[in-house]
Amino acid sequence: MESYQKVSILMLLFVAISSNVLVVSNAQTICNMSGEGLMACRPAATPPTPPPPSAACCSALSHADLHCLCSYKNSKVLPALGVDPNLALQLPAKCKLPHPAQC
Repeated sequence: MESYQKVSILMLLFVAISSNVLVVSNAQTICNMSGEGLMACRPAATPPTPPPPSAACCSALSHADLHCLCSYKNSKVLPALGVDPNLALQLPAKCKLPHPAQC
């Protein structure tokens, strides 16, 4: 059931990002990050020349379960959303989080 729930949330995010509209309730999160937090981090993980992560992104990451987020590094979902997994993995260090996850 948990896998189905994760896939459902990721598909909802994909549809929302594709249409540039994000409708995710605060109750739906991925690895303790809201849809809003994920969207705040997206520009900083999108090639070719991403900007530094925003304060909103770093704040969201500071509350995220980074070990859980690591489980998505080889997922085909991130590239489908325009997110480079290698850039995404650099965000905790760029946000100067005290103990970034080692994926």
